[in-house]
Amino acid sequence: MSGELVEVGRVTHYFSRIGVAVVELKAPLKLGDKILIRGATTNFEQTVESMQVEHKPVQEAGPGQSVGIKVKDRVREKDIVYKVVG
Repeated sequence: MSGELVEVGRVTHYFSRIGVAVVELKAPLKLGDKILIRGATTNFEQTVESMQVEHKPVQEAGPGQSVGIKVKDRVREKDIVYKVVG
């Protein structure tokens, strides 16, 4: 993994049936961004390919918004979401 990690938010909920994490953002995030989700038992990287705010698809979201992000692996509440920059 190359690049700098910038914290963009925290997982507040996880829907295991549909593989979606709800993330409370503290920094902007957009489709195509590479993210790293890390927690006590979580540690994986992926590209943001699907993001929703209040069940509507969005291209980007900003601080203070809660977004649903399709994730490729299980995440847990309080996991930290980082954006990989560079």
